[in-house]
Amino acid sequence: MRIEAIGRKVINAINGAVNIMVLTIILLLIAFSGYALWDSNQIHLSADKSNYTAYKPTVTNQGKSFKDLQAINPEVLAWLTVFGTNIDYPVAQGPDDMKYVNTNAEGQYSLSGSIFLDSGDNKDFEGFVNIIYGHHMAKETMFGEIGDFAQKDMFDSHRYGNLYFDGRDHGIEFFAFIHADAYDGAIFTTNVNDTGRQAYLDHLLGKAVYQRDIGVTTDDHIVLLSTCSSSSTNGRDILVGRLRDDLIYKNSFESNATDNNISTLTVDSLPGLWGRTPGWIKWSVICFLLILLLLLLSWMIKNKKRSRRKKTRSRNPSQRKMNNYDKKITSGRKNSNGSNTPDLSDSQLIGHDGVCGGNRGSRPDCEAGRRQNRDSHVA
Repeated sequence: MRIEAIGRKVINAINGAVNIMVLTIILLLIAFSGYALWDSNQIHLSADKSNYTAYKPTVTNQGKSFKDLQAINPEVLAWLTVFGTNIDYPVAQGPDDMKYVNTNAEGQYSLSGSIFLDSGDNKDFEGFVNIIYGHHMAKETMFGEIGDFAQKDMFDSHRYGNLYFDGRDHGIEFFAFIHADAYDGAIFTTNVNDTGRQAYLDHLLGKAVYQRDIGVTTDDHIVLLSTCSSSSTNGRDILVGRLRDDLIYKNSFESNATDNNISTLTVDSLPGLWGRTPGWIKWSVICFLLILLLLLLSWMIKNKKRSRRKKTRSRNPSQRKMNNYDKKITSGRKNSNGSNTPDLSDSQLIGHDGVCGGNRGSRPDCEAGRRQNRDSHVA
């Protein structure tokens, strides 16, 4: 009995330890998932265009200016805007094409990087081909919307943009959307001489998913906005436009964006704490509460079963003793005639019967049993 009790305690202790370990692992996984979502959200927040709006050349009364940004990072040389999108960022140019993959426009380390001009291009955009790179990111940050131009409606409705450099604006008119391979050296080159311009332009348009004829010639300056494609491993989505020195296009989406912002603020001008909480935090809290609820229910069920077993034991102590005694006598050795009946003495028979002998008197069947037992011993 003592060994069995010790064994049960050991099993219960191991069971409790396993439950604690499982709970700890679940909580750690929830914490890690929450941190991963938080970290991802922080990366997207750091890439949001609002972080640089105060530096935009056309913005006034913000306490900052484009020159202030250039004072912070002298490698910033331009400002790119694609009308009707969230592509509205400063453009930098490093000594190579790797620096601004993980460096923001203020020169600080950032996984979202920056929009940057190919290191082989001229800072004044005087070359025939000018390639600008940016990360393809979710939540419409950086060049995350370039891939949207694969939709015909998007390509048809978003035709213009602007590039600010050398102290003034230059219009951009987009005329092609291309899906190309990252290792296509015929496209990703800035060394295009005068005799090779037409061949380059023909190759470029041969890769176009959509294009429109705006009269591009070899005397123009073209701009390629390139980013990774979500449709293939080494694919690149490229929006191609013509850079104009003599023409600035109007942003027809600007008034609509202002109207939308006003209506959004009036609908919910004072959102509650839960309403301002990011979606990933909401889901983490809900999952955490569900797991706690399941663990609580499991504990309550186990505790209820344990209480029932204790009550059953406390109500029938004599029955447990009798059951133990029955097990003991039925496990006795075989008697002399080879049967499984225990070889009991006269007193054991009377005591086990619980009726014959003692204070309860005797019965004829008990007396006959005793005589038969004595006769068998005499023989």
